[in-house]
Amino acid sequence: MNAETVLARLYETRFGSAPAKVEKLAGAGSNRSYYRLTGQGAGKDVTVIGTTGTDLAENKAFIALSRHLSGKGLPVPEVFAVSDDGMAYLQEDLGDVSLFDAIASGRDSGSFSDHEEALVESVIRLLPAIQFRGAEGMDYSCCYPYPELDSRTISGDLNYFKYDFLKPSGIEFSEKLLDDELELLHNKILYFCRRNVGFMVRDFQSCNVMLSGDTPCLIDFQGGRRGPAAYDVVSFLWQAKANFPESL
Repeated sequence: MNAETVLARLYETRFGSAPAKVEKLAGAGSNRSYYRLTGQGAGKDVTVIGTTGTDLAENKAFIALSRHLSGKGLPVPEVFAVSDDGMAYLQEDLGDVSLFDAIASGRDSGSFSDHEEALVESVIRLLPAIQFRGAEGMDYSCCYPYPELDSRTISGDLNYFKYDFLKPSGIEFSEKLLDDELELLHNKILYFCRRNVGFMVRDFQSCNVMLSGDTPCLIDFQGGRRGPAAYDVVSFLWQAKANFPESL
């Protein structure tokens, strides 16, 4: 049974009628596929996002974290229905406008308008609520693939920078000096892993924040885990594609 059929049946079971339209959405650089399902449910228009994934543990992590965070009143997509095998689910449709899209003018020019700055600020102000209110009562054993940021995952991140970004770039560098710097950074991050910890989103960046009007909503948090709050702040402010100037 193909993904569209699985999701359409899940929609019909949840909302009482088959969707009138199933549209595949552009990929997001992951092993998950997304579809927008549109139809009628209980006499009103119902539009949801259908998701299929190849990794059951990753699916379970997203579903569990979504239910926990939404239960805290935090702005994440609600999960409406899950297939029996856990490989497909329906979630709230938060629209098509991400923060990344909304700040395109400032990102391209390097000069952010007052409105764009306000959007960025609203997202940063949302982050502590997700990290600390979201951490209250959280069962980190549901997190994927690790329950917390530890020495192994820090090393993985730093090696990713070295082998998948720096070496292919063709930039000349001293491997010894770089390794000295990475070891220092590794130990500094590990130090903070024991302090000021909460729910670390881990992939907190502008393309993973959708805007409902001007209200930010977090998506793609299935890689989250227990970790230092500063990690997400650094990830957000220095994400290469956002092009935030130093002044901002």
